[in-house]
Amino acid sequence: MNAPLIIVGSGFAAYQLVKALRRKKSDLPIALFTTGCGDEYNKPDISHVFTRQQNADELISQSAADFASQHQVELFTHTRVENIDAQAKKITANGVEYPYSSLVIATGANTFVPELKGDGAQEIITLNSLDEYRQSQQRIAEASSLLIMGGGLIGTELALDLATSGKRVYILEPGSRLMESILPDFVSTQLEKQLRQEGVSVECLSYATELNHANGALEVISNKGLSYQVDGVISAAGLRPNIQLAAQAGLSVNRGIVVDSQLRTSAPDVYALGDCAEINGKVMAYLQPIVLSANALASTLLGQESSLTMPAMMVKVKTPQYPIQIGGSHDVNSKWQIDLSQEGIVAKAYDEHSCLTGFVVTKEKVNQAFPLLREIQMA
Repeated sequence: MNAPLIIVGSGFAAYQLVKALRRKKSDLPIALFTTGCGDEYNKPDISHVFTRQQNADELISQSAADFASQHQVELFTHTRVENIDAQAKKITANGVEYPYSSLVIATGANTFVPELKGDGAQEIITLNSLDEYRQSQQRIAEASSLLIMGGGLIGTELALDLATSGKRVYILEPGSRLMESILPDFVSTQLEKQLRQEGVSVECLSYATELNHANGALEVISNKGLSYQVDGVISAAGLRPNIQLAAQAGLSVNRGIVVDSQLRTSAPDVYALGDCAEINGKVMAYLQPIVLSANALASTLLGQESSLTMPAMMVKVKTPQYPIQIGGSHDVNSKWQIDLSQEGIVAKAYDEHSCLTGFVVTKEKVNQAFPLLREIQMA
C-alpha cells in the first residue's frame, strides 16, 4: 500500500487543498492531522459573531466527520505532530510514526500576544480560531467593556462589531494610526472618525505594558501611564506563522516556512501552504492567495507541475458602518489621485511611470472596486 499524502493542519488552507485535489478527481490517499476539532468554518466570520449573536457551534459549516467522509480523508483530530523526519519521509504524531509520500505543512499562524507585567497577563483572549472563540465566548458575552491590543485589520473589525453589540471598547494601537500597514493616512483618519462615532475609544502610539486583576475586573496600564478598567482584553497584535515544526525538521524558515513558486520547502516532497508559508519573502494571510496556492499545489502533487502566479487582488475590510475595499498595491512612493465626497473616497495609487497600481474605495464608492481591479489586472 502506498504511503498517503499527509497534511498537517485543518484550517482554510488545508481544507482548500483537499477540495482542490478531489475536484481534480484524484483518488490520492490523504491523511490529515490537526490539534483541533477539525470542524470546517469560515474564520473571517469570527469578526461578526457578536452582532450576530452566534456561538462557536453556529459557525460550523461542516463537521470534521462529515468533511472526512465526503472527501475520503483519514482525519486525526486532537493529534499533535511532534516531529518530521524528512530523510525517512515520516512524521511522528502522539508517539506513533506515519510514513508519507508527500507532506504539506499547513499549520497556520498564531496571534502574537505581547508579554505584559502583572498578575493578569494570562487572561488575554485570542480569537484566531474556532476553538479559541469557543473557549472565550462566555467571557466576552458577559463582559460590558473590552480592550483590544492592536488596531490593524482584525482589531478594527472586532472593535466595531463589539461596539455595535453594545460593549464599551478601547483600542490601543502602537502605530500612529489604524491599519497603518494597508491603508493610506487619509483613509485611516476617516475610519478612526467612524469608530469614535460608534463609541470606540482609539488611542494611537499606545500599547499595554501591564495587566492586573483589580476589583473583579482587569486593569490595563499603557505606555503613557493611562489606566483602563475593563472586563476583558483581546490581543489582535498581528499573526506569527507557526514555523516551529518545520524549523525542528531542519527546513529553511524566515518569517514563515520558506517555499518556492511551487510551494516546495527546502526538503524534498515537503510543501508549505497558507499562513505559515513565506512565498518570495512574503507571508500572504488572505483567503484569495490561499485559494490560488491550494489549486496550484494540488496540480503539482498530482504530477502536473504548476507555479503560483499572483494577480492583483482585493481585500474587503468588514466594517459595515464604513465599508472599505483595497486593491492592488501601494507604498510610500505612490502618487495618489483622491476623490473625496459625502458618498465616500475613491483613491488611486500610481507609480513613477504613471501606471495605476492600487486603489482604496470607501462607503458608497465600493461599487467601483471591481472595475478598478480589472483596470490594474489589464495594465
